[in-house]
Amino acid sequence: MISEIAPLASLDQWEDDLLLRYPEPDAAQPGHKAKEDYRNYDAPERDTVREFYRLNHTYQTYDFVREKEREFLSFNKKELPVWGAMEFLNTLVDDSDPDTDLDQLQHLLQTAEAIRADGHPDWFILTGFLHDMGKVLCLFGEPQWAVVGDTFPVGCQHSDKIVYSEYFVNNPDSYDERYNTKYGVYEPNCGLRNVHMSWGHDEYLYQIMKDYMPEPALYMMRYHSFYSQHREEAYNHLMDEHDHEMFKWVNKFNPYDLYSKSPKPPVVSELKPYYQELIAKYLPATVRL
Repeated sequence: MISEIAPLASLDQWEDDLLLRYPEPDAAQPGHKAKEDYRNYDAPERDTVREFYRLNHTYQTYDFVREKEREFLSFNKKELPVWGAMEFLNTLVDDSDPDTDLDQLQHLLQTAEAIRADGHPDWFILTGFLHDMGKVLCLFGEPQWAVVGDTFPVGCQHSDKIVYSEYFVNNPDSYDERYNTKYGVYEPNCGLRNVHMSWGHDEYLYQIMKDYMPEPALYMMRYHSFYSQHREEAYNHLMDEHDHEMFKWVNKFNPYDLYSKSPKPPVVSELKPYYQELIAKYLPATVRL
């Protein structure tokens, strides 16, 4: 059913919902919009977000995640230059977002340029440019709930700090004694490197980039949607000291991810040489998707 594949009108609807849950601390900053200026959901639109999470929480099981890891981490779908992969992402057209007329590539350039304007290292800027590249999963036929959404560990008890946690009542792992305890298949403070996260664009991009980018960048890529931890600290019992140190970078990245959207379009032709040079500094000539 189409509604089971794409309950949201667009992927950006999930991000708009994040802005309602986590409004910008200083919405008065120049160039930023206040919470009330973003799409104002009425009940039917909110219902689509709720339906999205019902599906996500029902089907994101430990076995599902392991299956998707096997399917996609062989990287046998496409091989493209990074800029070509970003243009491929740009074919994920979104005509339904009322907040901006920008395409996917412009969204990412806008995020990266905000990071650049604040004087962060070049690898941080490149992370801003790349951070949503994993959404190409949609172009391979993946349902929305396996591409975007708040991420969370699978293989252990679901935290009640996860958005719409009541829908985990539909998840079979909630009744499986291997997976429904506090630690499940893991050990106390085992480190997130040993934890399987719900499947989506974060994990996929991390796996593409893990041999090339600095570790703080990889944490930003892998955990930027892990809101139940970096906003709620619900999984401290799985994290080790190194995770806590690296999450300082995740927290630095989060405001650029959520709050850099504005109607002013970046000029792609002017910025492309800079980003191509940055890509060449850190990444190979082509990446496999």
